[in-house]
Amino acid sequence: MKYYIIAGEASGDLHGSNLIKALKIKDPNAHIRCWGGDLMQKAGGQLAKHYKEMAFMGFLEVIMNLGTISKAIKYCKEDIKTFDPDQLIFIDYSGFNLRIAKWAKQAGFHTNYYISPQIWASREGRIKDIKRDIDHMYVILPFEKDFYEKKHGYPVNFVGHPLIDAIDNREEIDATEFKKQSGLHPTKPIIALLPGSRKQEVQKMLTVMLSVVPDFTDYQFVIAGAPSLDDEFYLPFLKNPQVNFVSNQTYNLLTISHAALVTSGTATLETALFKVPQVVCYKANWFSYQIAKRIITLKYISLVNLIMDKEVVTELIQNDLTSKNVKNELSKILDGPFRDQQLEAYSALESKLGGKGASTKAASLIVENA
Repeated sequence: MKYYIIAGEASGDLHGSNLIKALKIKDPNAHIRCWGGDLMQKAGGQLAKHYKEMAFMGFLEVIMNLGTISKAIKYCKEDIKTFDPDQLIFIDYSGFNLRIAKWAKQAGFHTNYYISPQIWASREGRIKDIKRDIDHMYVILPFEKDFYEKKHGYPVNFVGHPLIDAIDNREEIDATEFKKQSGLHPTKPIIALLPGSRKQEVQKMLTVMLSVVPDFTDYQFVIAGAPSLDDEFYLPFLKNPQVNFVSNQTYNLLTISHAALVTSGTATLETALFKVPQVVCYKANWFSYQIAKRIITLKYISLVNLIMDKEVVTELIQNDLTSKNVKNELSKILDGPFRDQQLEAYSALESKLGGKGASTKAASLIVENA
């Protein structure tokens, strides 16, 4: 069969690559074309467009790039028509994917959504579009099944979280050798900085995160470079000898980290699954934040707290993201009872996520539902 997959950012590229691998096992004759990144291409997908061309963050940035987005939507529709897939698969990236889904359903394509749009967080009314345009939904968070089925009468499949597989399948590293190759201090404990994957958010986050470096001289800080950004972009943030950088090696970095400052998003869950205590940070531009706080109805912004339905990790959002607050909260997780409480909660979190095999389960259902 022919499959067309659309993912729009680094996390989607990761999960899309594992889905491609699983599809090729379930369907040895699979022909796959995709929007994604290097990982999806390496897994065997024919790349139609790279997600780096569509990496816009926040309401204001999207508005400023509406022309580019409009051209991409037009191109995507034409490309799908030309490829004529048996199965169309959307991965997250709801602003773009739901628009394509509306057209695709009307055009007669069979639609699947893997990694649900977060309508439980904002604009819940989009459930009408999902019911109309998506034939099969595969969700990865335990509370999403009840949200869709009990609250909205829309059947979905809970397949577990693909991060468990991605982390479990990683290659083991030699910590000493990794530090040596990366130019890190051999004995100083590491505080990982995960500032996001888009230029605007990285600039905002690192400015605050790095402001506390002088307060923790017994530690080395290491910035995790995102695959969506060139290494040169990070050079202005590396002037302090206490700050280091590794590119596209976040999992290896988390494996050897003592604590982390993490921008809200998938990275908060990744950090938890690596059992690294963290402080969650987020700050948008004023305009985007004013819109977001009026439409987002959640108590928390981090996946860790959302899944556990309580505050496991401290969230410093917008005006609370100050150097003073970062210093205080980071100090709490370096040693002591708050650190121990986080680590204990991480174990309970993992058990809630459904175990291994999310990509395989999703691929099996997609093939079976053809």
